[in-house]
Amino acid sequence: MKLMKITYLLFIALSLAAVTPVYAAEAPVTKTETAKEVRAEQIESRLIEIRNLAKTNLTAHEKKELRKEVKSLKKEGNHGIYLSIGAIIIIIILLLILLL
Repeated sequence: MKLMKITYLLFIALSLAAVTPVYAAEAPVTKTETAKEVRAEQIESRLIEIRNLAKTNLTAHEKKELRKEVKSLKKEGNHGIYLSIGAIIIIIILLLILLL
């Protein structure tokens, strides 16, 4: 009986995995997405500018301010949730344990 349940759950999981790409469609680009892309490019160009800056001529206070700016830009640029393969496997195992 338990083998039948596991087989049934695996069949459902594989079926859902096969059907999911069919419903995936590219969403239309909105103004907020283009504004985010523009801001991301601004952040990237500023970080490159800071990296190429001659830091030997700067005072300690100016260097500290640059470090703070780099940290804030990196925080602003990192958005979203990223799941590793290990996290996905753990989630699937937990779901199987809870459902059985």
